[in-house]
Amino acid sequence: MVERPPREVGGIHVVVEVLDRTVAVRPVGEIDIETASSLRRALTEALAQASPARAVVVDCSRLTFCDSSALNALLTARRAAQETDTVIRLAAPNHQLQRLLEMTGALPLFPVDPDPPTDGCILRG
Repeated sequence: MVERPPREVGGIHVVVEVLDRTVAVRPVGEIDIETASSLRRALTEALAQASPARAVVVDCSRLTFCDSSALNALLTARRAAQETDTVIRLAAPNHQLQRLLEMTGALPLFPVDPDPPTDGCILRG
């Protein structure tokens, strides 16, 4: 299994993995106004590899904090995904992210999976 090296911007690393049935975006650390651009770039890259049959899954299991900048990146990517009938899912969001989504009314916009994606080998990462 080969992965692309993590991108580092401020305190966040983001890996994009193209799996058999999903494109996984795996951010690690805090996403705030200074690091949200890294998440935006990763989501744009993931959407280029996604399709209606291959959803984008944001693995939130290693995020420690997300602010409104992260939410804005997710919402912008969701809007772009809708144009191609692609779904963006959130996997294993922590309590803080879950609360942010609830408080802003954005929770119903993203299907939530309890666990991160592990669906097979990486095709391109």
